[in-house]
Amino acid sequence: MSVISETVENKSLGGNLWSVSQANDREVELLIERHNVPYVVAKILSLRGISSENISTFWEPKLQNIMPNPSVLKDVDKAANKIADAIVNKQKIAIIGDYDVDGATSSAVLRLFLESVGAFPDVHIPERDEGYGPSMKAIDNFVSRGAELLITTDCGTTAFEPLEYATNKSLEVIVIDHHEAEVNLPRVYAVVNPKRLDETEEYPDLKYMAAVGVVFLVVVAVNRELRRRNFYGEEYNEPNLMQWLDLVALGTVCDVVPLRGLNRAYVRQGLKIMANSQNIGLKTLLEKGGLNTPPTAFHLGYVLGPRLNAGGRVGDSDVAHKLLCCNKEYEAQLYADKLNEYNIQRKDVENYVLLQAIEILEGQPQKYPIAFVFGYDWHQGVIGIVAGRLKERYNVPSFVMSVEADEVKGSARSISQIDLGELVIAAKEKGILTKGGGHTMAAGFSLNQDKIEEFRTFVGEYVNNKIGNEAICPVLNIDAILEVGGANKELAVSLDNLEPYGAGNSEPKLMLKNVQIIKSSLVGIGHVRCILTSDSGKSIKGMAFRVGDNDIGQAMLNSRGEYFDVVGVLRRDTWNGRDEVQFIIEDIKKYV
Repeated sequence: MSVISETVENKSLGGNLWSVSQANDREVELLIERHNVPYVVAKILSLRGISSENISTFWEPKLQNIMPNPSVLKDVDKAANKIADAIVNKQKIAIIGDYDVDGATSSAVLRLFLESVGAFPDVHIPERDEGYGPSMKAIDNFVSRGAELLITTDCGTTAFEPLEYATNKSLEVIVIDHHEAEVNLPRVYAVVNPKRLDETEEYPDLKYMAAVGVVFLVVVAVNRELRRRNFYGEEYNEPNLMQWLDLVALGTVCDVVPLRGLNRAYVRQGLKIMANSQNIGLKTLLEKGGLNTPPTAFHLGYVLGPRLNAGGRVGDSDVAHKLLCCNKEYEAQLYADKLNEYNIQRKDVENYVLLQAIEILEGQPQKYPIAFVFGYDWHQGVIGIVAGRLKERYNVPSFVMSVEADEVKGSARSISQIDLGELVIAAKEKGILTKGGGHTMAAGFSLNQDKIEEFRTFVGEYVNNKIGNEAICPVLNIDAILEVGGANKELAVSLDNLEPYGAGNSEPKLMLKNVQIIKSSLVGIGHVRCILTSDSGKSIKGMAFRVGDNDIGQAMLNSRGEYFDVVGVLRRDTWNGRDEVQFIIEDIKKYV
């Protein structure tokens, strides 16, 4: 991909400029002295803004100390009262979710709570070809089955036409969402969304919740209202809401929202629940993924997430939701096997589209610092993943579209400087897009085929005006520098206290200086494994993923005694009962 940019010297083989982050030395000393942590961990804590005074909240975030009264969000009390009315009066409740992990967990948490208090809702997860969010067809089906209350989870904030249709069909509608909102909201009974433009700034961290986090707050409010009405007693016992924090953690990690404040507490506590294997579906899926140790945020994002997403990408969208809600072992086995099969299909389809997208981008000069591609036979279920791969490869905002018979459906992934939610709303307001919504870093949209080039120009100029060519020379921020001997199991155990990792609390980037790469070999689909060794005689296993066709991989495979500086992350390797460490390589540079 050829993009106009200035020449930058001293770039790594991954095309990055390296910058070693500088911490406050005094604060690092205080952390070491008062909390007995290794220097590397103390420095990372300081860089994350964690001081000796607030470290306890970071180490062990507790919901009881962090979670605000749900009523601080607009319409929460209205929504809680209406849902409680429906439960008490035995009204039929319908739920429309989304086909990604956040959507599946959001609808599952709400459904499991409702079932625990005697309400058994109809749940609809749209297929990809039906489109994102509520549809008139789904609404008609709910009405025909006697639904009186419709709740949308992880969607609905910009679904003006379908929700007006639902209201005209005499459905009461509650939206529980977290996507970017416009000035106008749907004319429904309640809209619970921390990104409403009329929300206060008193609790800014709430704006970063995944939809499942918002759903959990609503469930807390409904449970409180039922308790106030003396609902619990002879027929129904009050449920333990903590039991569903594993699903809240899963949706929060997989939706790549910042893991700070309440989100960090959700995930930290949810991982503890998940380790106890209370959810049969999750337990089965983890077993199918070969995991026999307590899961971490990494496993949520890279073992469970891709499998749960696979149904919505290339198979049946509702399989993930059914797996998360099932309570029978044989059903869990069937659903988990289906998702594994879908995940294999997804990988094949993804590789096909990705290769075609790269050929298009690298076969012609690009006027703007964006990756903008479309194809006529591309499966719309993988275009989001491909957009993410292109963003990683070129470090520019990436837009990937599938041209369908009736419309063009697209997905985008961004870099930190560009807010995709704002971009998509702006394009909708100009009449370029027919539909669209999303977050800062990810978005989905639709448009007519004759608008593709207009959209390319709009996106290119939007990005150019924001950052120009700034994104072409990305900076890789390094937390600390180590000798190979320092990258040991003891450090890896200490780093575990920084978990969960994710957006807003990224896994620490470490540099190993002046190492040799030996015994390198190609494994899997484009991965390279090796041994990293130093003149001191110390060594550590190394692995670099998806580098076989780039400069990093070629340098590793063809190394003949040269010395390199290597940047990556240190992880514990517990596969098949091992208790070792390995260094996951992200970038390398020749040592000078």
